[in-house]
Amino acid sequence: MPLSPVPHRLPCRQRVERWGMVLWPSFIAAGLASGVFFAFVDPLRLCAITFPDHVISRELGYTLGFFMFWTVTAASSAVTAYLLRPMDADDDEVPLG
Repeated sequence: MPLSPVPHRLPCRQRVERWGMVLWPSFIAAGLASGVFFAFVDPLRLCAITFPDHVISRELGYTLGFFMFWTVTAASSAVTAYLLRPMDADDDEVPLG
């Protein structure tokens, strides 16, 4: 059976559900990670150590830290979702094992 040149598109509802399955757990994980991290690290001192020429507020430091954690955890969730997706049916290949 030849492969179709047009990729399979998911219905809108399934795409939204998949985005939700990636973004919601990563949001929770980022919230926990930033809470633990900023319990021990002050954003103003971190900025003074890493970027001494830039002045930021403490709130901006918390915000940037949260979005950094969210980006990392969303990337991790996205890779997991990618690896768990069902494989395309292909008659030419036999599964290993």
